[in-house]
Amino acid sequence: MPTIYFFRCLLLLVVISLVGCSIAEKVNSSGGIVWSTARDEAELVEDSGVVIGEQDQIDGGFSSLDGMLHWAIGHSDPATLKEAAKDAEKMSLDELQKRQLELKELVEKLKMPSDAKLMQIAIDDLKNSSLSLEDRHRALQELLILVEPIDNANDLSKSGGLRVVAGELNHDDTEVRKLAAWVLGKASQNNPIVQEQVLELGALTPLIKMVNSSSAEEAVKALFAVSALIRNNIAGQDMFYAAHGYIMLQDVMSNGSLDIKLRRKAVFLVGDLAESQLQNTEKDELPIFKDRFFLKSVVDLIVVLDLDLQEKALTAIQTLLQLKSIEPRILKEFCGLEEALERMKLQLEESMADEYKRDYAADVESIRGEVEVIFRQKLGLL
Repeated sequence: MPTIYFFRCLLLLVVISLVGCSIAEKVNSSGGIVWSTARDEAELVEDSGVVIGEQDQIDGGFSSLDGMLHWAIGHSDPATLKEAAKDAEKMSLDELQKRQLELKELVEKLKMPSDAKLMQIAIDDLKNSSLSLEDRHRALQELLILVEPIDNANDLSKSGGLRVVAGELNHDDTEVRKLAAWVLGKASQNNPIVQEQVLELGALTPLIKMVNSSSAEEAVKALFAVSALIRNNIAGQDMFYAAHGYIMLQDVMSNGSLDIKLRRKAVFLVGDLAESQLQNTEKDELPIFKDRFFLKSVVDLIVVLDLDLQEKALTAIQTLLQLKSIEPRILKEFCGLEEALERMKLQLEESMADEYKRDYAADVESIRGEVEVIFRQKLGLL
């Protein structure tokens, strides 16, 4: 069992016991536990995440005993907490005080390792070729949480962590590949330093190939990682085009049998790439934005009955229409944009008759109207 998991389990068991004693102290005049009617256990769980995230964790540790109590509550289900409180309620006051003193002394001896130490433990686990699949999954899940802060993400490469995680993209196990892609994507989000490091490791090409996985979850996480790597990164986008990533996007958008989340991510990335093209006017516009089949795969999405997908497709088309290389006649005659916009209008009218979809459908209709105006202006009809 990896040290990090063992440590957290031990700490959780100790502090839950302490929580039980703490709750049991709050007795009413009849000797029963005071359970607030306004704040149940579920609310305590929600609240604890805010406290630990913003106040009680310092360098990966806890600044106070209260912080540990909140952490324990946040990592326990309500039934477990209530059972702990019932057991503690049976103790006498002297027994409670003695138990609390013992537990507090033990808690003081337990020091939560820093995030850097926890990452190193997880990386060392991944380097162990004899590690079980369950523990390999657990190590990657730990890294998934730890790399969210940008400083941690930047530190991951210093210990060779990025290379180790990138190596997991070639693992035989689908879950390992999915988690590895997810970690790389999380670490690379809005982080040029990590983007460059991951790209240098050559991870982009295997991630593009993983989007074709038969596992929907693996494909979605791989496309998430691809998007995170090349967002606002010209060098990464050049590598993406060189690896024919646009063909992967076209295939995903055109395949109606694929997971809808994957198709949403694909068309969102198209819009992102078009936006990047608009912002970098000194760079020649890419040939893919002139490819009629590529454009048709985007246009066809606006009539798929999924409001989120339709909104993302419309937004992508709205951006594409602003590119100089876009030929409005191709969009009209080959892609059928005019007919698609009209058909979509009828679909949205039906959706607006549904009280649960009305507001969202109205917002999408507003975008559709804007796209229609821009398109007609491009055609010289306005």
